[in-house]
Amino acid sequence: MQEAQGSLFSTTEKEILFTSASSAFPENLISKWLMKVYFCLLGLGENFIEKSPCSSVCSSSVKRLSPGRSAAHDKNGGALVDFRGIPISALKTHDVLRALTAETNGWEPGVVSAEVLQAQEEWEAVDTIHPEAESWGYSDQPGQLISFGEALQHLQTLDLSSFKKRIQPTVRRTGLAALRHCLFGPPKLHQGLREERDLVLTIAQCGLDSQDPVHGRVLQTIYKKLTGSKLDCALRGDHWEDLGFQGANPATDLRGAGFLALLHLLYLVMDAKTLLMAQEIFRLSRHHIQQFPFCLMSVNVTRIAIQALREECLSRECNRQQKVIAVVNSFYAATFLRLAHIWRTQQKTISDSGFVLKDLEALAKKSPRRLLKTLESYLARASKGQASLLAQKYPGPQASCASDLTFTGVCDLQPHSSEGAGLI
Repeated sequence: MQEAQGSLFSTTEKEILFTSASSAFPENLISKWLMKVYFCLLGLGENFIEKSPCSSVCSSSVKRLSPGRSAAHDKNGGALVDFRGIPISALKTHDVLRALTAETNGWEPGVVSAEVLQAQEEWEAVDTIHPEAESWGYSDQPGQLISFGEALQHLQTLDLSSFKKRIQPTVRRTGLAALRHCLFGPPKLHQGLREERDLVLTIAQCGLDSQDPVHGRVLQTIYKKLTGSKLDCALRGDHWEDLGFQGANPATDLRGAGFLALLHLLYLVMDAKTLLMAQEIFRLSRHHIQQFPFCLMSVNVTRIAIQALREECLSRECNRQQKVIAVVNSFYAATFLRLAHIWRTQQKTISDSGFVLKDLEALAKKSPRRLLKTLESYLARASKGQASLLAQKYPGPQASCASDLTFTGVCDLQPHSSEGAGLI
């Protein structure tokens, strides 16, 4: 009982400690001398140490720790008591610690397995690994909305010469097609407007740049205006599919229309006159039966606008207004409005998408002025709070869920195809 009160550990606890410590420190990691001194520092006492394999060294070490002290003191107090009155600065001169240092100078670790080395390398590389940061400066602080004019002005300051080399301003015609177009086709675009036309077609060649913060602001603005959210969103994620993109990355869905497709969406949501129309079409796209991918449909409408510009279908209107970008924007909005009206009133579903777009393209190229007049009428009625062209009672039987069907783009429908298939 006396030994249990004066020592840090009872005899039973000492035996357990010695057994566990011996198994925890194999000889290939710590030399026998380190084990001996380790137990001496724990104050296991001479009686216990004499029973251990390191009794001869440990007992002599304990005696050197406290010369002049009685054996009873060593048994009751243990070796740790002798260290309690020694200043930290003086510990380095102590016999046991000097012996510990001298013994470990020649120690070499055993062979380390390949798994341990690999784990060590991976751990050391943690500080150098940085998560893939979202581009465009996404943060917890909501960013400012961007207008169409600001985005366009930014694009005009960039060097787009490499993209400009790819454009074909007009469709090349030969033979009778060229003669017919010359005699009966629309007038040519005025010389002073051709640079503006080329800018539009050049933007259509540009992709979404992950290093350009303005591109990110364009996406954020479109998302906020359509959903009503006040906060920024991640620039990649499933929430873009809710807006009608095909996947989590909007950049993959701009094929054939480039950044001009996003500029058109930005124009639609940032112009006070067309915002209500954009929101109305967006609600229609989420209809439980007539749903369609809103942003993908918008990209296809932008393609129609690009083709109409290249085929000089908009030249007469551009010459009349002495503008190109404004006319193309209005033509895009008018075509999208016409598509939504047909979709709603004729009870179209996603399986009809390819055919609807093909018919719409033919109508848009044939009568662009008529489409623009329809847009003006719609905006005038909407400004007075009157019923829009889309606000009509939904008739017809229930159809199958559109999520089980596929969307066919205007460029994907094959001639004489009987069914639309494949996402754009």
